[in-house]
Amino acid sequence: MEPSPAKGKPQGRLLVSTTLDAKDELEERLERCVGIVTSLTNGLSEREANDAITANVCKGPQQHEEVCLGLFALLLTEPPQAQRCYRDLTLVNRDGMNVILIKINQILMEKFLKLQDVCRTQLVWLVRELVKSGVIGADGILMTLMKQIAGGDITNKNLWLAENVLDILVEQREWVLKSGMLIAMSVYTYLRLIVDHGTPALLVLRQKEVDFCIGLLREKFMECFIIGRDLVRLLQIVARIPEMELLWKDLLHNPQALSPQFTGKGLLQLLTARTSRKFLACRLTPDMETKLLFMTSRVRFGQQKRYQDWFQRQYLSTAESQSLRCDLIRYICGVVHPSNEVLSSDILPRWAIIGWLLTTCTSNVAASNAKLALFYDWLFFSPEKDSIMNIEPAILVMHHSMKPHPAITATLLDFMCRIIPHFFPPLEGQVRQGVFNSLTFIMEKRVLAHLAPLFDNPKLDRELRSMLRERFPEFCSSPSPPTEGRDEGTNEMKMEESVSLEMDNHVLLDKEDGCYDNTEAAFSDDEEEINNKGNKKREFRFHPIKEAIIEEPADITPYVDQLDDMMKEKVLQLQKGSDTETHCEVMQEIVDLILEEDFDSEQMSTLASCLAELFKGHFRGDVLPDEITEESLEESVCKPVCLVFRNLCQMQEDNSGFSVLLEMLAELYQKQPKIGYHLLYYLKASKAAMGKMSLYESFAQATALGDLHTCLMMDMKACQEDDIRLLCYLTPSIYTEFPDETLRSAELLNMIVAVIDSTQLQELMCHVMIGNLVMFRKDSVLNILIQSLDWETFEQYSTWQLFLAHSIPLETIIPILQHLKYKEHPEALSCLLLQLRREKPSGEMVKMVLSRPCHPEDQFTTSILRHWAAKHDDVLGEHIKALLIKNNNLPRKRQSLRSSSSKLAQLTLEQILEHMDNLRLNLSNTKNSFFTQTPILQALQHVQASCDEAHKMRFSDLFSLAEEYEEPSSKPPKSRRKAPASSPRSRKGAATPVSNEEESASSSASEEEDSKPKAPKRKRKGSSAVASDSD
Repeated sequence: MEPSPAKGKPQGRLLVSTTLDAKDELEERLERCVGIVTSLTNGLSEREANDAITANVCKGPQQHEEVCLGLFALLLTEPPQAQRCYRDLTLVNRDGMNVILIKINQILMEKFLKLQDVCRTQLVWLVRELVKSGVIGADGILMTLMKQIAGGDITNKNLWLAENVLDILVEQREWVLKSGMLIAMSVYTYLRLIVDHGTPALLVLRQKEVDFCIGLLREKFMECFIIGRDLVRLLQIVARIPEMELLWKDLLHNPQALSPQFTGKGLLQLLTARTSRKFLACRLTPDMETKLLFMTSRVRFGQQKRYQDWFQRQYLSTAESQSLRCDLIRYICGVVHPSNEVLSSDILPRWAIIGWLLTTCTSNVAASNAKLALFYDWLFFSPEKDSIMNIEPAILVMHHSMKPHPAITATLLDFMCRIIPHFFPPLEGQVRQGVFNSLTFIMEKRVLAHLAPLFDNPKLDRELRSMLRERFPEFCSSPSPPTEGRDEGTNEMKMEESVSLEMDNHVLLDKEDGCYDNTEAAFSDDEEEINNKGNKKREFRFHPIKEAIIEEPADITPYVDQLDDMMKEKVLQLQKGSDTETHCEVMQEIVDLILEEDFDSEQMSTLASCLAELFKGHFRGDVLPDEITEESLEESVCKPVCLVFRNLCQMQEDNSGFSVLLEMLAELYQKQPKIGYHLLYYLKASKAAMGKMSLYESFAQATALGDLHTCLMMDMKACQEDDIRLLCYLTPSIYTEFPDETLRSAELLNMIVAVIDSTQLQELMCHVMIGNLVMFRKDSVLNILIQSLDWETFEQYSTWQLFLAHSIPLETIIPILQHLKYKEHPEALSCLLLQLRREKPSGEMVKMVLSRPCHPEDQFTTSILRHWAAKHDDVLGEHIKALLIKNNNLPRKRQSLRSSSSKLAQLTLEQILEHMDNLRLNLSNTKNSFFTQTPILQALQHVQASCDEAHKMRFSDLFSLAEEYEEPSSKPPKSRRKAPASSPRSRKGAATPVSNEEESASSSASEEEDSKPKAPKRKRKGSSAVASDSD
């Protein structure tokens, strides 16, 4: 759903924007150009309009650019005028469409995700037209457009883009064949996308992609050869598709069938060729690439969790996204090579990103492919051709995981050993040499001083250590005195980190129980399918080692000299000041300098670095006072950094200084992420900020994240990790002020219940009952409770307690029963059981309770039915009668299909009878008269008359209860004597059935139901002998 336009600010026609977005410069410029073209052509005929814009174009380069961009913008926003605008564009442009190609490239790289749907469609149409016209440079535009097709994404928009770009390539095949790079890039792209399109609904698209790739690979194989070794990796993944299998066999056994130049040694030549960065980068969208580069160049180690969570939510949260992890791995190994400056800093290392990605892969197929992607450059590594940076991530993730998580190291070492003979047996010698070269080069470059502590570590399984000694005896013996650290003057000094791989098929994790429990099955064997649903999943993550905090004086030397003289003076005063009052006075002066018109905004980042360093002590320790009073709260917000918050609260949003201060706060947020929840605390605790909580939304939009939900989740997560009391203090206001972001968020609720204790839980429940806090609403509570089923036991109990504190009808969430399994969800079942016993049964409740599969150990349904039978026997009897008659009237085949077509529990006649029989047995030794009620007996007679012999035999004891009902419910003898004379068919069609005094009129019973109890009784009398035999 598109955001609504801002009041007073018209919604642009090119880009989607929100009320808080500043007007986009590119959109503004294109709109001005549209105005120029419109003013030139308004009211003129087509010929006169052409003459006018041609004359204007001739005036100079500026006018030429304005007219071209105006026509370009009209083409994107006005589909009916597209043909005419493109024709005019081809006539008036004087630079071979260069100005248009530049703008298209800018939009594709920076604005594509924000494009309106109409504009996105028109942009693809324009690229198609440029290709048809053979415009020079159109191949580059098409390759940039292909980059926008996201891997691991089968949403409609992404599929539409993939199909339309493929159509352009197929339709303009002759033009495509003129560009060797376009051939290679399109083959690489669509070989990768084939993996994502394997569902039945996408087979038509996949077949088009397969035909396209096969055609180019067979016709232009040597052009595809420039891809290098990753071409083999992609073909290996799709080799089981029949057409691909034939090509794969030719590649291995008959290479000259693909090209005369591709001889028997060609495969080895292909595998030894390093894949260019262009290909590795083309499978990440510009947005993914920007976020990854930001993490590996700007985020400090230990502060990466919030960014990883954002990336996971955006790109790695679906089952289809499993395949994207290989692209990320190859990109980080082959493209992200940080400088020496970054390597020697505290910036997030590549192996830490590997650790994160290792824990998010849940598919065994994706796991195997991910491991291969990580070690792929090892297999044919040559020190002369390949870079140490490509192989360093794998060794470092094994090294850093050995002490805290030896199972990760074991899995990757096992994969490294087993890949040698299994990758391609004819080339086993070359693969062995490649891995040997990698390990040798790693030691030469001092990535690790020696490998014996890694290969011969007592934490590894004995069998694995034996295999390592057999494969790599040279690296298993202890060397002479090891050298600590590496040469800091070289590129290799602090080798990087790389994308992660999944664990291997061959590692036996049960031998590592001390490190991992079986629930973390992302690292299990491929052959060993672990039922994740049956275990509580805990997120596995790498934690930096927490060291004791040593107070060191703030060091702003690297930054302060970059400030102008006046600002530098104030910052130095801030550094020298000792008391809070002085700090606040100086900070106000700094804010005043920022708000001056001549303030150089380029200093903003440097100033933020200084302030983050000077105020780092303010972000340590608890924020919330021990005793919460008005005075203590006001005292707690009298910190220098809070002056920025106060100034923002005192300004109007349309004030020019407001955006400047927000920009400064956003810069500070990048250096010190705790600013976010400190702002939330200030807005709640300070009297000066009363009613200003919406300021946080403006702040979120100003940050690099640019999104309220993402920013709020990250700040609450940071608060959870730092100060649980503060988290509970903020919870009521967060839920009240941002209901759209919080009430649908299971993630936020889990943050809270994961850390609170019983006292804090009781306080939150009181807030709910007083009316200060609403954590659930009817439209989203069911979905949140379903998501909570994978949480820890206390987290689930807390969630249910908070839910029960609300006044939400139980019927709202009763469908959750269809998701609950007695062994896997005892927490939810026990809470529901206690709540249901307080309720008077409704039709929906009874239906959901009876929908549960029957199992000897699952007593849930019998327990609640017994309770209702004692307290509300008449209501329960009517509901069960209605369900029995309704399900009995359904054709058996339809019931069977319904029960097998869904993963959720479905109600069938057999299920109802099983539960009734269990209830009968449970009540057999009691004085309960539930089964003597008229509705129950009528329903049982109704079912028995039409069910098959197998069911009559199976539930004979249950049906026998209705035998006693025959005499009191019988009609005058005259009516019964007529019964045998008529056939069942004629009885079914009887016009006026005799009414039964004892029959209750349930809400769901129709005339047909009123008549049917009579027919079975007549039928039973005629077949009583059979009934008694079966008994």
